[in-house]
Amino acid sequence: MENIRGYRDDMLLFHAIIKKNINFLRRSSKKDDFIIENTFEEVNIIDDIKIIDLYFERNERAIKETDIKYGKLCHKIAYNVLNNRQDSEECVNTTYLEVWNRIPPTRSAKFKAYISIIVRDISIDKLRHLTAKKRSADMVMALDELTDVLPDERHAPGRNDEEIGKLIRIFLRKQKEEVQRVFVLKYFYFESNRAIAEKYGFTERKVTNMLARTRNKLKKYLIEEGIYI
Repeated sequence: MENIRGYRDDMLLFHAIIKKNINFLRRSSKKDDFIIENTFEEVNIIDDIKIIDLYFERNERAIKETDIKYGKLCHKIAYNVLNNRQDSEECVNTTYLEVWNRIPPTRSAKFKAYISIIVRDISIDKLRHLTAKKRSADMVMALDELTDVLPDERHAPGRNDEEIGKLIRIFLRKQKEEVQRVFVLKYFYFESNRAIAEKYGFTERKVTNMLARTRNKLKKYLIEEGIYI
């Protein structure tokens, strides 16, 4: 049951960020914007509530507890965007300050998703100020693969970002659980094919073929829904 709950939390996180950041995928300059990596962690809802209560109390222990529970996740997300330890550390620290400034008044029901979105956005902003040479090969490869699947604004000017994001969520929910997990690892968190294969005991060829099939199915689905690539 705990594994199922953790998996659902990760999918909720993925769906939330698709809805928030689908515009990155549609721009003709999308390679400058969309980044991914992975960490699957179990979320203890009671602990999250206590952490948020500490923020409302303006107790500085809130930041310490946030770092203990989500520091590893934040660092992984930031590092796979920036591919630099020092820059990642800076973004994580900025994330904690941003959370401190937002809570209160915000009281997030999904604290993991909330903090992940913040660190990802801060890291993407940081990336925009860095040279392309600092981007990881895994990130560039994933972006290249997505280029042929998702439309930019020139090809689907009449369809808003929220609508396209909703279609992607619907498509993923129709896929097998292992397909969803592999897709999230690759295109939300930018995990390498080799790392995904090792995580699930697959061959690298199986992961590569699974991703190719999923991209083709997604492209076909979007075209059927009137999203012209």
